[in-house]
Amino acid sequence: MHFGEQLDERRLEALLRPGPDVDTVLTADVYGEGEADLLLGRALTGVAREHCCIVGSVGHDFYAGERDGPRGFPRFTDPALRGSEGYASYLREATERSLARCGLDRFDVLMLHNPDRTGYTSEAVWDGMAALREAGLTDAIGVAPGPANGFTLDLIDCLERFGERIDWAMIILGPLEPWPGELVIPAAAAQDVRLLTRVVDYGGLLWGDLPAGHSFASGDHRRFRPDGWVERGLERIERLRPIADRHGMTPLQLACAWNLAHDAVSCTVPTLIQEATPGARAVEERRGELAATPRARVLSDAEVAEIRAIGDNTGSMTLKGAAPGHEGEDRPDRWALSPGLAASARRFGIVPERDLVAW
Repeated sequence: MHFGEQLDERRLEALLRPGPDVDTVLTADVYGEGEADLLLGRALTGVAREHCCIVGSVGHDFYAGERDGPRGFPRFTDPALRGSEGYASYLREATERSLARCGLDRFDVLMLHNPDRTGYTSEAVWDGMAALREAGLTDAIGVAPGPANGFTLDLIDCLERFGERIDWAMIILGPLEPWPGELVIPAAAAQDVRLLTRVVDYGGLLWGDLPAGHSFASGDHRRFRPDGWVERGLERIERLRPIADRHGMTPLQLACAWNLAHDAVSCTVPTLIQEATPGARAVEERRGELAATPRARVLSDAEVAEIRAIGDNTGSMTLKGAAPGHEGEDRPDRWALSPGLAASARRFGIVPERDLVAW
């Protein structure tokens, strides 16, 4: 995804190697069309299986599908690739191939990666995911919406439909980006689904190496963020800093602690980026900072609310997935709001026309 500077293979392997400090690593089979899995497999050489937690992800068919430019590879549920009768066999084959590249016999958690509308709603998809757990290819299964922000009602509906089978869900959540991920938390708690939160670092800004006016290199995915996001983010980080100082934490550690203060959140995953800025810290130092984050809850309810108010981003972007006002045919990442999704919204006090639109 061209974040920051490219690291050489040796540094990458060392960075990814689980240890007593950081024992959980995520991968996705589509990243590098299998290359990320292979890299992780080399990093795991000599690591005792019981001393690491590996989260895998499958869902984009880069075996039979063709890449559509920046949109990437199609989901395996694309009707041009197969019908529902082929979902389970694809999921098994993709999982076995990913495990082989990683040098593993099972994942600790396996996520359905960036599902389309079918992925959220199909019984056949979740029968296939559950079969992987039953076959011992993973200890737990989950759903990981994306890649962009949104899919709020789709995820809530998915948890209501299949929550008895689903162990984990991944959402975007952080003190500088609480909306819309926070809207999913009550539904996850109601279904006893554990949440894994990503992008808590807010595009790397909370690590402290991005100055105001920074120009991102061509191809860096952070260029998709709106103009001025770095400057606005830095202003809010300065407002967070006194709270972090009060607890002896860095802003990044405070962000992780804020996420973990929500009962349904069991794991938070910043992105480790070697920034291409003068004087940027080595990414290995960032891993050490992450590892030093307190694991016990340290923030009071009042502090959680105070931090959320500082980072309030409600209505700051157009969301993906089911959207009020969408017209025309369904697109891979955006579709109309159905009566069933509207009913899910009402059950959790969400008013789509107010809570899921850009202001």
